Amino acid sequence: MKQGLGLGLGLAAVAGLLLGVAPARSASAAPDGYVARLEAEALLETLNADLLSHDSATAVLQDWCDAHGPAGRHILAERVRGPDKPLPPAGRAALGAGVDQGLRYRRVRLTCGPQVLSEADNWYLPARLTPQMNSTLDDSDTPFGVVVRPLDFHRRNLSAALLFEPLPRGWETSASRTAPPLTAIPPQVLQHTAVLSTPAGAPFSYVVETYTGDALTMALPGHGR
Repeated sequence: MKQGLGLGLGLAAVAGLLLGVAPARSASAAPDGYVARLEAEALLETLNADLLSHDSATAVLQDWCDAHGPAGRHILAERVRGPDKPLPPAGRAALGAGVDQGLRYRRVRLTCGPQVLSEADNWYLPARLTPQMNSTLDDSDTPFGVVVRPLDFHRRNLSAALLFEPLPRGWETSASRTAPPLTAIPPQVLQHTAVLSTPAGAPFSYVVETYTGDALTMALPGHGR
């Protein structure tokens, strides 16, 4: 598992390999394992880079949905009901929240049509939001990023981990440039942890976002719209 806020592999390197190594093939021909894994690696790194460089994960997923999903679909947040997860100690520290400070918890699945692109655990401070925002978050499935957009918030990424490595270890030094076929993509491929703050620097949300294999599969050749 690749961790940290940097990219596991430079996008330019992946793109160069795709252009320089991939053999010519017809649109109907199935790619060999190496080329398929290069494509998956490039897509995963692109999604990771886009998320790390934007304040709103919802907006990034909407762009991803527009590019690779069914036409005209909007990102929707499906509430996942159940017991509240405890806020990790790192989250309480990131929010600057005391043990007696009011917190709310919201878990959602962000979807593009039938595809679940991510699952997000969100702990937020309702006192730092407007009453209308709190009401909307309580009573609707509107994505959190859409609800709090008027705050002009800033996102600070705390961690990023690639949970899936399409290319085998040591692929870059292999002379054969071969790899097993890409037969399956795991349920989870990427995880980010971040804190959202107002322009004045007041943190109000701590999120753990886990991106699914569906987000990658829908963008791979032969699996999109």
